[in-house]
Amino acid sequence: MHCPDLFYWRPVSRRSDAPAIDADLVVYGATSAGVSAAVQAARMGLRVALAAFGRHVGGLTAGGLGETDAGRSEAIGGIAREFYRRIGALVGDQSVIRFTPSAATSVFHDLLREHGVTVRYEQHLERVIRDSARIAELRMTDGSRWRGGVYLDATYEGDLLAKADVSYRVGREDNTEYDETVNGVYLSNNHTFPVAVEPWRTPGDPASGLLWGIDPEPLGPIGAGDQRIQAYNFRMCLTDDSARRIPIFRPADYDPARYELLRRLIAGGIFDCIALNSPLPDNKTDINNEGGFSSDYIGGSHGWPEGTCEQREAIFQDHISYTAGLWWFLQNDPDLPVAVRDEAAPWGLVKDEYLDSGHWSPWLYIREARRMVGRLVHTEHDCIGGGSVGDSIGLASYNIDSHNCRRLVAGGRALNEGNVQLKVRFPWRISYRAITPRREQCTNLLVPVCVSATHVAYSSLRMEPVFMILGQSAATAAALAIRHGCDVQEVAYPELRQRLLADGQVLEAARRLWIPRYKGR
Repeated sequence: MHCPDLFYWRPVSRRSDAPAIDADLVVYGATSAGVSAAVQAARMGLRVALAAFGRHVGGLTAGGLGETDAGRSEAIGGIAREFYRRIGALVGDQSVIRFTPSAATSVFHDLLREHGVTVRYEQHLERVIRDSARIAELRMTDGSRWRGGVYLDATYEGDLLAKADVSYRVGREDNTEYDETVNGVYLSNNHTFPVAVEPWRTPGDPASGLLWGIDPEPLGPIGAGDQRIQAYNFRMCLTDDSARRIPIFRPADYDPARYELLRRLIAGGIFDCIALNSPLPDNKTDINNEGGFSSDYIGGSHGWPEGTCEQREAIFQDHISYTAGLWWFLQNDPDLPVAVRDEAAPWGLVKDEYLDSGHWSPWLYIREARRMVGRLVHTEHDCIGGGSVGDSIGLASYNIDSHNCRRLVAGGRALNEGNVQLKVRFPWRISYRAITPRREQCTNLLVPVCVSATHVAYSSLRMEPVFMILGQSAATAAALAIRHGCDVQEVAYPELRQRLLADGQVLEAARRLWIPRYKGR
């Protein structure tokens, strides 16, 4: 690779002078949810400690997802809305939610600095010390010890909840488990191959073996559960401005055979893999997955949720190699049509973005990993019906949007499986019980990212504005639990609701919010 500063994880040495950190609220994970939680805790007078796994804050909001998957912007309140207003002030336009990674990073750092929140970087959780059903302390690999009254898992992976022995799921539930209709194995006409594409290395010869990236397992029953998760990708912030463009590098392990399916798709008349290109300020862009073969590394994410740091680092680097190789292939492969190479050629990395990570995002788009099994599990019925819970702590308004989970062969042709895109008629309520574990498992932990939801429901609420909303609500609940000396499960909802509304959170949908726009991102 040509980006020596680009990594997910690197080992840190154990320090003899590692600090013991005491706080009211310990937040593990400097995602957008973690930052929002830390800011809210500081506003409520708590001593807050924020631990970042890597060297950066803000998660995907600061990691390339500049075309925000907002659903209905009117359903966004509190610190999340404040964040976007600050972004609007930076770019001089309050009417759109589009921004560069550097702008988002700047706003997050401003919020943390203004509230006196110190971020400790490269904090890797080693183990959780428990006292019966309470977390007593977190121990990091550098030897530091983090003690708090309440703990908040703001990671995309649910690493804290897992080490605290809280129940969780990885993968897709069977449709029968919660009487759902679009969970488990699922086929659609979206983001798959619209024309027949040969899956065999030698066309017409199954004995020659499958092309790279194709799962040899058969399709299986529709609706059947498994442990597969949505594909990850990098949301690429690129530019075609020659004054600030840096060429995308050729990976050291580049292999054009990885892209043979794409070559055949293009030969069949389909070239849409870089079509989902959303313009951002300063001649930059957010390019996302589109079509049958694109930036989603289908099948490459399955080892991430339960992987060790070393295993995740290998997956992270493999995603870099796949993505950089895809662009190298499109820009340079001599056997591609000239029109394809000409369309891909102008794009490159951006000189003034990601200055300390080789101009490449340090955040892999982890669309789904662990999901807590908490006091209430949200299902597709909540998404489609609007949610009838009486303890709302925020709204989700994006549509059910699961990216593909695998690529396989059916009927002698390549096929993608797992893409679900269903309209959500109106914003739906997220329950406080969905961010709290079962009381017998843990009484001082809140989980605003790996929320208790099925694969389908999570596909609607897994958006960055929602994570910020839930981070703020979780910190508010933590402050009330500390104030009253009670378990997080005992926080009185009327008091929580009153404070959330006072802080600008939106907890119910007015009819004017119905029928959100949908982009299938």
